[in-house]
Amino acid sequence: MIPVRAYAAQDAKSPLAPFQFERREPGPTDVQIEILYCGVCHSDLHQARDEWGGALFPMVPGHEIVGRVVRVGDQVTKFKAGDMAGVGCMVDSCRTCPSCKEGLEQYCEVANIQTYNARSKDGKTVNQGGYSEAIVVDEAFVLRIPENLDPAAAAPLLCAGITTYSPLHHWKVGPGQRVAVVGLGGLGHMGVKLAKAMGAHVTVISHTDRKKQDALRLGADAVIVSANKDEMAAQAGKFDFILDTVSAQHDLNAYLRLLRRDGHLVLVGAPEKPLEVRPFSLIPMRKSFSGSMIGGIQETQEMLDFCAKHGIVSDIELISIQQVNDAYERLVKGDVKYRFVIDLASLRK
Repeated sequence: MIPVRAYAAQDAKSPLAPFQFERREPGPTDVQIEILYCGVCHSDLHQARDEWGGALFPMVPGHEIVGRVVRVGDQVTKFKAGDMAGVGCMVDSCRTCPSCKEGLEQYCEVANIQTYNARSKDGKTVNQGGYSEAIVVDEAFVLRIPENLDPAAAAPLLCAGITTYSPLHHWKVGPGQRVAVVGLGGLGHMGVKLAKAMGAHVTVISHTDRKKQDALRLGADAVIVSANKDEMAAQAGKFDFILDTVSAQHDLNAYLRLLRRDGHLVLVGAPEKPLEVRPFSLIPMRKSFSGSMIGGIQETQEMLDFCAKHGIVSDIELISIQQVNDAYERLVKGDVKYRFVIDLASLRK
């Protein structure tokens, strides 16, 4: 077994603190990665504080992992020692159901195996995440990090990046389309960059004009203030696609009114309570309301390669592991532009 240092939550009320545990030795198809950077996702906070229920403690969060390969099993063909590699939100799946066979492991019909706060296929081992110095993952769920991407700023691509890329890709967003991104946070700022690189005309919809200049800097063509009824009314029926990244309670119907005939509104945010959708927000103009998760491994690699081609990474604030509890509090307040990333060198000091 491999001894590993980490930061973990011992229960839902405790701050994250130093923790030690063991990873398995690499098997024939495994890749051992020295973790260099790990992004801080809002879902890390939700799970560490057991806000979604079913948390497994002690818990080492983190599923936006970038590091350097240090060992590989004798059957590994895709990676070698020294390669830059990444691990996202899942580390395995059943691999045999229709979704898995189609490369949609995120929708595994048995259960995809999450990177942390989940049990491995043996039903006993509790997976621990990327707020740690090393991880061992089957090569089928390891991603190649392109050499021209800053590894720290690339880490959030493994969740925030693919969460926004997957619906844009699935609904074939491209040149000539008008796209709106609701919310300009960790997800929203990636949605703006990706949609713009796909050739769309991109509008950010934010509750206030506080982030207008930042939205334009990130590549948005326009900004709408959702609290301004006149601005919203002027955009009715204008958009082909709306990416809703908001995790707070909000009025979906106000955004559905902005769609053209046959337009799509796709939710990737995860509000705590149900959102109301009025039937006549959809029926008259054959509009669609959908949800989307992360992508499968193949699509995630496509996203990383797309980002490499277009020079896209996340806007980050690099922190030490010792700052993670303060980062969680700032995350609750929305005080980050736009993603915290932990420098795991701080764990080794």
